[in-house]
Amino acid sequence: MDQPSSAPGEAPAYRKIRKGGLRRFLGIRRVIIDAMRWYYTRIWKMDLHPSCQFSMSAKFDKTYPQGVHVGENSYVAFESRILCHDRTRGLYLHTRIGRNCFIGGSSLILPGVEIGDGCVVGAGSVVTKSVPPGCVVAGNPARILREGIEVGAYGRFADADARESALVEAGA
Repeated sequence: MDQPSSAPGEAPAYRKIRKGGLRRFLGIRRVIIDAMRWYYTRIWKMDLHPSCQFSMSAKFDKTYPQGVHVGENSYVAFESRILCHDRTRGLYLHTRIGRNCFIGGSSLILPGVEIGDGCVVGAGSVVTKSVPPGCVVAGNPARILREGIEVGAYGRFADADARESALVEAGA
């Protein structure tokens, strides 16, 4: 099943999975995340783009908060950690996450790492070196698994809408 039918010249009319479960609290979550973003940017002076999203359990380095940089339309998932300092080596470095990135749950981004635009970091990865744009990385230490990927906002793959629509049509 390729794409749902739509009028010629229009974008395909994809069907979405019904919202349920915790998704009904999205409005409340947005308010909480906006308050957290305000706290991180105004009090701690972190550089979090207004459109970036993060889990409430994501951890940003407060020892060197000026070194945290998260680009627009990027998502930092649950229990991920963004570090900007290494006390044992006396390092205080800027750690940057580009635009349209997805940082998987329980990932660790080490100080001084730059993650390029449009990257996806697999869950539980330990990113020790900078990642070029358009890559999928995973593992400990994280290694490049795929290059030249196309993602949209929040690291969502270009074909994700079509795949989700096909699942809905199949009755999933």
